[in-house]
Amino acid sequence: MDCPICGSDEVEILNSKQKSSKKKIMEEYLLKCESCGHVFKDMFSAKKPEPYRLIISEQDKSHKTTIELSPSDELKVGDVLLSDLGQVEVTSIEVNDKRVNKSMIEDINTIWASSVEIPARIGFSVDLHGDVDSYKLDLERDFEIAPGDIVKIEKHIVKVHVIKTQERKLTSGFAKAGVIKRVYSKPVKFNNFDYDLTKYIVKKTIRD
Repeated sequence: MDCPICGSDEVEILNSKQKSSKKKIMEEYLLKCESCGHVFKDMFSAKKPEPYRLIISEQDKSHKTTIELSPSDELKVGDVLLSDLGQVEVTSIEVNDKRVNKSMIEDINTIWASSVEIPARIGFSVDLHGDVDSYKLDLERDFEIAPGDIVKIEKHIVKVHVIKTQERKLTSGFAKAGVIKRVYSKPVKFNNFDYDLTKYIVKKTIRD
């Protein structure tokens, strides 16, 4: 909404009204340029919202539903949407049987998302020189884990070596639980630790 006289984008909305057709919603604005005082009209149109297939994962479960979105908008991985099951974060987008990171909504077949209103469930592995204790943990989505952290989990005190997220493996930096898929660790001979994850365990598997 730039002023046609001076090109400034600093405008005041004096009035607005909405018009609707079968396929489009149109907003007409009466605007005043705050730089030169020119009064002018501008129009914005968008396609009416349509239902799109949405699959929401909540830890070990998934829910199929639909969500109404404007076909004119763009959607990308990481966007947060308000569904009928609460807020969800887009984790993948399916267009013509391919997974993409972003797309115009009108081209989308399925939206994959995860709930951001429940704890994140992550895997945590302890390598016991060939045997592995594997845990499922429920953590707050903002909980941060970093390679190098010294952690207590049950009877083990371990050092985090690698973090596998939805997109890559980390050996430095940190990641929030909301994007972590699995943490890999090995025991260390320390008595002190940065934090204790024992109370967050929801499942344990022993592999040998």
